[in-house]
Amino acid sequence: MLQLNVKNETSRLRAVVLGSAVHNGPTPTIDEAYDPKSLEHIKAGTYPIEKDMVAEMDAFNAVFQKYNVTVYRPELIENYNQIFARDIGFVIDDVFVKSNILPDRERELDAIQYVIDQINPVKVVRPPEEVHIEGGDVMLWNDHIFIGTYKGSDYKDYITARTNMHGVNYIKELFPNKIVKEFDLVKSKLEARDNALHLDCCFQPVGKDKGIIYKRGFREEADYLYLVKLFGKENLFHIEREEMYNMFSNVFSIDTNVVVSEKNFTRLNNWLRAKGFTVEEIPYAEIAKQEGLLRCSTLPLIRD
Repeated sequence: MLQLNVKNETSRLRAVVLGSAVHNGPTPTIDEAYDPKSLEHIKAGTYPIEKDMVAEMDAFNAVFQKYNVTVYRPELIENYNQIFARDIGFVIDDVFVKSNILPDRERELDAIQYVIDQINPVKVVRPPEEVHIEGGDVMLWNDHIFIGTYKGSDYKDYITARTNMHGVNYIKELFPNKIVKEFDLVKSKLEARDNALHLDCCFQPVGKDKGIIYKRGFREEADYLYLVKLFGKENLFHIEREEMYNMFSNVFSIDTNVVVSEKNFTRLNNWLRAKGFTVEEIPYAEIAKQEGLLRCSTLPLIRD
């Protein structure tokens, strides 16, 4: 049996699900785009091709092998995008929560059923139908659970709004001893530079007391200030609009002092090194064209 344990974003990683870009399928049509960044690249003819994305994920996998992390990959579905494992489920403490994802993506959960079968069934939960929640919006920070949401009355009109207040309240009920704090995120159907698809598109902790943050990703300044107060402004790396678009906050921590980052994130990577982090740089710019990056591609199962 897998003894799940995830209490934060940065403790030493032992086991993870890493998505797959193999048999990724043809470039989606304009009508099939789930987010504005993919739409932008579909229209421009620059949507990423399978062999480039497979090479990027292989580079990510090689870093996990270097640090002796057990890596599970989804069973392959022909002509289907299975890159973003973070969307389909997440672990809090020792509980595996299956996401209520966009209906088209239900098969992605089936493809990791062999992993779920290794978990104590009483530790696997599926929220009721009205609960919308995806792993990219759920961020653990010891006694805190941060959750990205969208509180606009037009929630149902936004395919980019993935976690609703039912989702926030579900997690509050499931983990009554945690401090559950929701963050109202800026959404756009048309402009990727103004769309925080998930919380990890505008905030993520690194190390033991630091974080990467995009102030304008939050609809309410009070939400941004909550994180500034919790972490301390001097411990936060503030990213700009174009850096948010390039997914600077969507790095991935293998340990409190080891961060996997995109090789072109020069300003961020220099800051991390100056703060004492080992930065494992890999190419991931093609996958980024789908409005997801390193954290999005992973589903951590066990951390120390």
